[in-house]
Amino acid sequence: MKKITLLLILGFMAIGSQLQAQNFLKDRKLKWNFNEEGTHYVQLSLVGQTWVRYTENNPGSTIFGSPQAHAFDIGVRRWRITLLSQVTDRVYVFTQFGMNNFSSSSKQFSGFFIHDAYAEYAIHKKGLLVGAGLSGWNGLSRYASPSVGSLMTLDAPLYQQVTNGVNDQFLRKLSVHFKGKIIKLDYRLAITKPMAIQNTVSPVKPLGVISDFSTEPTTVQGQGYFMWQFFDQESNLTPYTTGSYLGKKKVLNVGTGFIVQPNAMWHLNAKNDTNRTHMKLFAADVFYDAPLNKETLSAITAYASYHYLDLGPKYLRDVGVMNPANGADASGTLNGGGNAFPMVGTGSTVYAQVGYKFKDNLIGKTATLQPFAATQIGLFQALTDPMVMAEAGFNLFVTGTHNSKLSLMYQNRPVFSTNVAGVSYQSDRKSMVVMQYQVSF
Repeated sequence: MKKITLLLILGFMAIGSQLQAQNFLKDRKLKWNFNEEGTHYVQLSLVGQTWVRYTENNPGSTIFGSPQAHAFDIGVRRWRITLLSQVTDRVYVFTQFGMNNFSSSSKQFSGFFIHDAYAEYAIHKKGLLVGAGLSGWNGLSRYASPSVGSLMTLDAPLYQQVTNGVNDQFLRKLSVHFKGKIIKLDYRLAITKPMAIQNTVSPVKPLGVISDFSTEPTTVQGQGYFMWQFFDQESNLTPYTTGSYLGKKKVLNVGTGFIVQPNAMWHLNAKNDTNRTHMKLFAADVFYDAPLNKETLSAITAYASYHYLDLGPKYLRDVGVMNPANGADASGTLNGGGNAFPMVGTGSTVYAQVGYKFKDNLIGKTATLQPFAATQIGLFQALTDPMVMAEAGFNLFVTGTHNSKLSLMYQNRPVFSTNVAGVSYQSDRKSMVVMQYQVSF
């Protein structure tokens, strides 16, 4: 593990020293105006993220049936193409397509699919806009809909996308949404028809004593998120929230949100009867991003949140991002194979991240660094011990922006096992090292 980590760091430094002198893709946009004022336009953008990674796999992990204690892999974490247009003063359309998590274990010739496809009409220019379609206008919290091209950590806190891949399409939902700004209040509300559980990419678990999503026809879901923006106002042109402004804005937002869905969950009670329960998700968070020195643009980015998730008795979901393993043998643990760990569950979750961006042009004429750290702590009904995940790393902004960014991150996660009495406890910890290169415009 130490040798692999050292090699990744040396590779990171070597590539960074070459890239930082190239100063390409800085603040470029592909935009075509329909009128002289530039208020009606169509714009194209792209973001691509490639991972090179070493993972200590969970106990019992297998890749196509072969035991694998560790894994080295290369994968396309995300690749997105976005097309948006302000067609008239009141009509706006947004389309995004791309791929996620394409690795050596993925099926060949698979990949691109529609992420977003929705239209909006402005009843009031800022106060009330109404839209419909497949979109990320979700409730609950800031990173339920993150802007992946501006993330500080390599991934957003994915537990905030509670139903990702279960009854939605990579967090996007079929919704009618309402959004707007009133004084310093930024709000979003949505009425959603969840997708059928039977079509999820994950296996549907049979009805049992532990709560899970019901396979009965889905009920309507209601969701909302409200932010009070104390200082600079953030754009709500798209649903996706910025991870770090790199000293370009002074932002302090306090937010709260919810997602509720009647009879979304079910389980068997002591009499073997089917109990149907509501999904009830609530959250509060705070985001701060500001320059520490207005001349050099050194900056701090910080975020903290609290979530209470009620998905029925002892609901627990393991998540492994672009999982390097696709199975587990008889010696496997509660985590499952690869890099998965209990990320979502009934109970309380606290999350925090903080980063410091050094001054602009720290390295050469354009490049600068941003070290960061983050942790997620989950107190889940299904686990005896707290779930504590920690990660730290740094970003090298080759052009001084997110347009060309090289990142290195170390993550340490818990492994949970279940004893003969049915008690789930932390039995081990495993690590992962990821190097990412991002290009965007």
